[in-house]
Amino acid sequence: MSTKDFPDTARCLLLTALLCCGIGAPALAADDEAADARLDKDIQSIKQELMDLNRELFVLEEELLAPSDTQVAIFVSLDLGEFFALDSVQLTLDGKVVANYLYTPREIEALRRGGVQRLYLGNLKGGEHELVAYFTGKGPRDRDYKRGATVKFTKELGPKYLELKIVDSQGKQQPDFFVQEWE
Repeated sequence: MSTKDFPDTARCLLLTALLCCGIGAPALAADDEAADARLDKDIQSIKQELMDLNRELFVLEEELLAPSDTQVAIFVSLDLGEFFALDSVQLTLDGKVVANYLYTPREIEALRRGGVQRLYLGNLKGGEHELVAYFTGKGPRDRDYKRGATVKFTKELGPKYLELKIVDSQGKQQPDFFVQEWE
């Protein structure tokens, strides 16, 4: 051992003696609590960063899977009461089935209170297309009811939004099914 190392060795011996006697324990406990608090703060910061990255990844994934130039989104809304109880919807786009959805009572209640559901999000080339929606449920007098709505539309550059609307027709005493293009 050299003379340069003696002060460090002496400090280590003094610290060891203090620890053995318990004199330095409160100071070390306070340091441990401060370290735990810093660690908790760091963990919370990392969790927040992870959530932010996850959100950004979701947005990037949607842009990659459905770029806005070729994107088509189809929504469902209800404005009905006594003439139709929706059970399911099937979508065909240019002759291909692209979505089937079976509704729960909770989802139907949310739609009745003004909610709008995104039923389909995908890509389409520009040009003419045909959308057919089949609605299944219970109609007037609790009879099984299946109706369809068809629309031909032109997909141009930019996103296209279509809404499938189900409304009660008081005059006909039955539901009406419409497809509306959003501007």
